[in-house]
Amino acid sequence: MELAGQILIAMPGMADPRFDHSVILICAHSDDGAMGLIVNKPLAEMSFSRLLDQLSIPRAPAGRDIRVHLGGPVERGRGFVLHTTDWLAGKATLAVPGGYGMTATLDILEALARGGGPESALLALGYSGWGPGQLEAEIARNDWLTAPAPGGLVFGAEDRTKWSAALRSMGIDPLTLSAIAGRA
Repeated sequence: MELAGQILIAMPGMADPRFDHSVILICAHSDDGAMGLIVNKPLAEMSFSRLLDQLSIPRAPAGRDIRVHLGGPVERGRGFVLHTTDWLAGKATLAVPGGYGMTATLDILEALARGGGPESALLALGYSGWGPGQLEAEIARNDWLTAPAPGGLVFGAEDRTKWSAALRSMGIDPLTLSAIAGRA
């Protein structure tokens, strides 16, 4: 099962409240585990401008503003910029299948602050991580649905509607999902 570039959609009744109604883009997946970023949980208490101030990165008058999200519960003080592949920082950018890049260096923040950088981006503080076999076990337990990331969902949709939009992209009406899983 290859999950890099796929989205995880939390099932109703997710046992871990940190992931309730989450949509996660899986950035890396191997036998060693998986890493992804929640793309629908904005951080109301943190703005991009405030983050730039904290990092002493000057913002040009034409500087861009991007949404700041909770990427997951692991290393919440660390930032990751998920972006389109029209901007790359060489080996510092991880290519994510599906047309995404993930960069965790200051140069992308500096480029955005000057008004440049990738066409579309979001900043995630922290990440979601799984050890070897852990994510596969959670999927088998019906904690997550997996799907290709629909065009426009990651950067375009409103954060509060991404979960239902992800389900609808699979032909699933969110109102028909049950929090109780079964086996046939």
